Amino acid sequence: MNTNEHDDVIEVTDLRRVYGGDGRDFEAVRGVTFSVGRGELFALLGTNGAGKTSTVELIEGLAPPAGGRVRVLGHDPYTHRAAVRPRIGVMLQEGGFPSELTVAETIRMWAACTSGARPTEQALEPVGLAHRSDVRVKQLSGGEKRRLDLALALLGRPEILFLDEPTTGLDVEGRRSTWELVRELRDGGTTVLLTTHYLEEAEELADRLAILHEGTIAAIGTPAEVTASQPSRISFELPDGYFPGDLPPLAELGVSCHETAGRVIKLRTNELQRTATALLVWAERARVELRGLDVRPASLEEAFLRIAREAGARGSERTTTAGPPAARTAGPISGTRNRGTAA
Repeated sequence: MNTNEHDDVIEVTDLRRVYGGDGRDFEAVRGVTFSVGRGELFALLGTNGAGKTSTVELIEGLAPPAGGRVRVLGHDPYTHRAAVRPRIGVMLQEGGFPSELTVAETIRMWAACTSGARPTEQALEPVGLAHRSDVRVKQLSGGEKRRLDLALALLGRPEILFLDEPTTGLDVEGRRSTWELVRELRDGGTTVLLTTHYLEEAEELADRLAILHEGTIAAIGTPAEVTASQPSRISFELPDGYFPGDLPPLAELGVSCHETAGRVIKLRTNELQRTATALLVWAERARVELRGLDVRPASLEEAFLRIAREAGARGSERTTTAGPPAARTAGPISGTRNRGTAA
């Protein structure tokens, strides 16, 4: 990652987006704040309806925010779109290509309205489509269409690349190849803002990430920082003749909670090494075997699910206290989802 706190190319401050009207507004983005440094890969995670796409569209300049502020490369991306647009690339969730054009014709068509476009061969080679250049778009597989999407997003050599669910529809090999290409772009200085449903993808690629829930940021940090906020797990079967009370005092070992299921003990701990070491030392001294011993650090998936669950519970409490919300009606999205590299 090539970034520092004074070189942010994306700045989002108290961002808000509202759909609807007639007193039945739905606030899809509710006070989101974060920044992305030059050369950083930042991932936005969240369940369906969390506000990821609504947030990214505001950053891309496709609509004005209802409140707050966005700066991309020092500009308001909506009011100064002409200054921002040639310097960004956007990979949409769906491409909407003319089906009768070939892959090469699609590249050339888009190159005609893109500043500093790569030659067709250079555009297709990195995404593995050079051998399909004469194939009509309608004959491409879903995964190949996603790769064509990526080729078009990279056509103008963007400084900032927006990737909206980039590996949806790709097989395992295609996904890994895309990851490698994205890493190379990031290492070459391209800033990447990624939205994804694949937690493994965020864990593999992101320098930092934010988890959105109902239009707000529920957690932000490096994947390791977000994961470390959740307890690790240890489980094992009690040795014959032993009971939970025979174990070392769990609270003194960093165990935050525990449960039993028959002879199986399940522990949650924020001090995994300390807890596991103490248990193994106890077992060695007692000359017993901890059968079925399973020691697992917290995963990003566990952190994601728990954060979403806790944020949802807090939201339910607020709703119960405040009474039922007004009916939510989502109006049409302002602006059009266009790729960002066109001049």
